[in-house]
Amino acid sequence: MRWQMADIWENIAQAIPDKPAIIDGEKRYDWAEYENRAARIAQVLADHGLSAGTKLSIYANNCAEYMESQFGAFKARICPVNVNYRYLEAELTHVITNSDSEALIYQARFAPRVAAIRDKLPEVKLFLEIADGSGEHMDGAVDYETALQGASPMPVIERSNQDLYMLYTGGTTGMPKGVMYDHETFASNLFTKGFEMREMTLPDGADGFGPLTQALHAAGAATRSIPACPLMHGTGMWIGAMIPHSLGGCVILFDNQHFDPHALWQLAQDEKVTDLTIVGDVFAKPMLQALNDARDEGRAYDLESIQMIGSSGVMWSSEVKKGLLEHIEMVIVDSMGSTEGSMGASVTTRETTETDKTASFEMAETTKILTEEGKPVEPGSDEIGLICNGGMVPLGYYKDEEKSAATFKTFDGVRYSIPGDYARVEADGTVTLLGRGSICINSGGEKIFPEEVEEVLKTHDSVYDCLVVGVPDDRFGEKITAVLSVSSGAQFDESALNDHVRSHLAAYKAPRAFITVDDVPRAANGKAGYKKAKEIALDALDMAVA
Repeated sequence: MRWQMADIWENIAQAIPDKPAIIDGEKRYDWAEYENRAARIAQVLADHGLSAGTKLSIYANNCAEYMESQFGAFKARICPVNVNYRYLEAELTHVITNSDSEALIYQARFAPRVAAIRDKLPEVKLFLEIADGSGEHMDGAVDYETALQGASPMPVIERSNQDLYMLYTGGTTGMPKGVMYDHETFASNLFTKGFEMREMTLPDGADGFGPLTQALHAAGAATRSIPACPLMHGTGMWIGAMIPHSLGGCVILFDNQHFDPHALWQLAQDEKVTDLTIVGDVFAKPMLQALNDARDEGRAYDLESIQMIGSSGVMWSSEVKKGLLEHIEMVIVDSMGSTEGSMGASVTTRETTETDKTASFEMAETTKILTEEGKPVEPGSDEIGLICNGGMVPLGYYKDEEKSAATFKTFDGVRYSIPGDYARVEADGTVTLLGRGSICINSGGEKIFPEEVEEVLKTHDSVYDCLVVGVPDDRFGEKITAVLSVSSGAQFDESALNDHVRSHLAAYKAPRAFITVDDVPRAANGKAGYKKAKEIALDALDMAVA
């Protein structure tokens, strides 16, 4: 069996051509139409000189063109490159040039940004512009739909399991980096995860995708998924789009320019959605509030079709999960992972809410918690170790051998991905995630992981969202500082909040300062903006930026 995403989706299109594949407002494509449009884009790219192994940057919000451009790139053995639509000139230039992209597909609303850096992109042969009603346009750009309609579908070609797939991640420090996978490692793991998340069984003895796609016709084609978070990040693309597609399901695009939880629930109701993909409390809290408001106003949404909500990348508190489950009988899958690989998951249902704990996960079989020397951490020992994923391990970071060597290591003959997340192993074998070492605070010689403190702060009724950072301190080295937003209608009481933290954690982990803001800084995918939070803290405390 050849594990290449285009091969999988082409076979699904042949098996279930009339089943829905993409819904984006009034654009509704079945699998045959979706595959045809992707094949045309593949030919457009080839006609402009892109060949196997070249790179294509995609700079867009969630839209049908994003998905079909990526599919088209896979068809032509081209590597698509995700570009964060929040990026401005410096980061935008970096990703396109660092990835060696020879084409850029972008929405017209971003035309002014692209035009501003065009002279810095000498390797880009094609600027393909998606009309979006914004009225923007860059001179010399090729209209996406015109080019697509004028091209013939590229015939199916022979591809390789070793074709490159790459996802750029911002991480917590430095400029964005390209995390590289071969298609075999990436696609096979994603495919298997999709079946496991739905408690489906892979057919035994399938010779190629023919028998497999027939099984999908009966089982997976019923999946109707909304990635509520951006497709430009791994959570939205992998869990919300690629996995449902690889099960023969339909991906329903949600306009994510400004997150509106009521609009999301209305779309889920109208399209009879089975799956939603979000990023932790940043999405789940306003979604729960919207459900509560609708219920209290006597206009509750009909969400009986929803079977699962998945999340990855940001803390999802047990209290919010429990609140959502009061409205919807479903399965909640909270994955522990990063662009560098999946490491474990927490599964919550109405029956398990009493035992569910925030940031507590069951390790995947291939995941280990090891010391920096590669020794296993004993369960119940309170020793802190690094989360090491031995399953879906990337090839490395694109054009960064030093960072690759530091992140992807071999212990006892097993190659692991070690992006820097620390955890404890509890006596029952579950893992408690503590956070990324690069943001660890050193106060008075003690290591404090911000996420551990944030988790406790967010259990207080007055705290809507928060980030914890360290600022310079003459006595302790760093002073723990909380940057938080207050829940609607709540009163901020620093003394009560301090007592709350100290009742759950050792006193040295309690913040020494609390700074309230309207909105806690986060990226579009919900990930923490620690750099900006630290700037806010330094400014509020009248300190120089470190």
